[in-house]
Amino acid sequence: SFAEKVVAFCTELEYSGELPAGISIMNPFRENPEVLSVISAFYRKYYSDNRPRRIILGINPGRFGAGATGIPFTDTVRLREKCGLSIPGIKTHETSSVFIYEMIDRYGGPEKFYGDFFISSVSPLGFTKTSLSGKEVNYNYYDSRELSEAILHFAVESINKQLSFGIDREICFCLGTGKNFRFLSKLNSEYHFFKKIEPLEHPRFIMQYRSKQKNFYIESYIEKLHCNRL
Repeated sequence: SFAEKVVAFCTELEYSGELPAGISIMNPFRENPEVLSVISAFYRKYYSDNRPRRIILGINPGRFGAGATGIPFTDTVRLREKCGLSIPGIKTHETSSVFIYEMIDRYGGPEKFYGDFFISSVSPLGFTKTSLSGKEVNYNYYDSRELSEAILHFAVESINKQLSFGIDREICFCLGTGKNFRFLSKLNSEYHFFKKIEPLEHPRFIMQYRSKQKNFYIESYIEKLHCNRL
């Protein structure tokens, strides 16, 4: 089933390349044994079939969303409240997750949404760096040219593997209208993953800089997703 392919992908997911100095990989599937059981339950709940889905690609996991739960744009609060699942001993809040699940609710709820779409990221593993104050912070793959170049093969290989889940290649939705969209578009022009890439404003940008217009962006998402569902 679609679910078993995703679970196998996550179980085997590993970055073995070099990273620029000061950058660390974030792999929740290896760092917390509870994560694999939770993602298995999540994907078997929503993807235990062979229906094709259209893919939505973000940037890379953040510490409080997929970096903690293993499920893109799903913090522990949304995981419990919206999906009925939990990871013992962890509580995280991610603003991007708040937006995504409000959008999912407007779409018709998790079962309906995940029946049509699969969310992942250009880099399915996240990155962190230590700030000057000694705090570990999120780091995006495009925040340095060195990291973008280092993860290029990993990104291409990961997208190709995910296409085999049953992803429809007519259109890909890209979360981020700037650097993520440009990077993914460049990859797509070379590797021809999808016929079209449709950019959507990134949830974090919306929640941080356009929060008063949140409903407008949710409606924009819904309109584009409904027009392009299978």
